[in-house]
Amino acid sequence: MITLYGFPRTRSLRVSWTLEELEFPWQYQLVDLRKGEHKQAEFLAINPFAKIPALKDDDLVLTESAAICMYLAEKAGKLLPESGSPESGKHHQWVTYITNEIEQPLWTMAKHSFALPEDMRQESVRDVAAWEFEKAVAVAEQWLGDNEYLLGEQFTVADILLTHTLNWALKSQQTLPPKLALYRKRCSARPALSKALEKEQGQE
Repeated sequence: MITLYGFPRTRSLRVSWTLEELEFPWQYQLVDLRKGEHKQAEFLAINPFAKIPALKDDDLVLTESAAICMYLAEKAGKLLPESGSPESGKHHQWVTYITNEIEQPLWTMAKHSFALPEDMRQESVRDVAAWEFEKAVAVAEQWLGDNEYLLGEQFTVADILLTHTLNWALKSQQTLPPKLALYRKRCSARPALSKALEKEQGQE
């Protein structure tokens, strides 16, 4: 049985969404960040970095949400283009761009808003990160074009990662360009995401 360690409305949602798309049997283990459970010995034995999500699949333990989603998709043989194909290269490019260029400014804003100790937060850094995010989504808007999904008609792991990141951006009061805004709504309407949200929020 696959076990996902997570907390609602965090990066663990990417993994639960992937699990629901792939129709894997899995269970959700709440790690209550509000109670500091991610810093307790039981969870530190799973992820010494004290971050969620983490996933256990028999004896395998994985952290890092994008890596987990890619592993699950490869395990199922779904949600990925054919290995070694031009589309696979584009998928690798999207995954790297999403995590390095689109997500990171959002995480920087979050760190300098609440995640870092108060004496380390810098308002000016938040402003720079917002500028970086705007530049990054402008490129993503150009790459997306008029496609339904990032690789055209095929829904992939990259779409899960980007949609989750764009939803995060809206909660951070960032503005999306028009094509990405419609893309976000389209992907967010997938039934597997609703199932994942219900399963995660049912554990709060």
